[in-house]
Amino acid sequence: MINRFKFNPAFLVLTILLFTTEVLIAGYVHDNIIRPYIGDLLVVILIYCFIKSFFDFPVLKTAIGVLIFSYTIEILQYLKLVELLGLQHSKAANIIIGNSFEWVDMLAYTGGFATILFAEKIIDKRTDKR
Repeated sequence: MINRFKFNPAFLVLTILLFTTEVLIAGYVHDNIIRPYIGDLLVVILIYCFIKSFFDFPVLKTAIGVLIFSYTIEILQYLKLVELLGLQHSKAANIIIGNSFEWVDMLAYTGGFATILFAEKIIDKRTDKR
């Protein structure tokens, strides 16, 4: 098996910027669009960038893996995992796992996935021109 560990400082910087953005959204934005939907779109990109910070996995496989992970978390919200685990009073569990399923969130995750593929395609074209 090929060692896929490869540190990428550019992706780490993006991870830190996206994480900071997510924290700011969670703490200071209380609207009906940015916090619930743009935040969900950005979290997919955040997880992707975090993985790419340390591993040189193929773009499509990594993006699909992150999308499946995101869908899984949303399905666990539908199944009321936080309550099943008896953690409904835990603020951390409610933030990390979430507690409300919405089909629109699935669309937001898919939008994050599409944004990743679009951005990687643009980056790939720019790299080819050099």
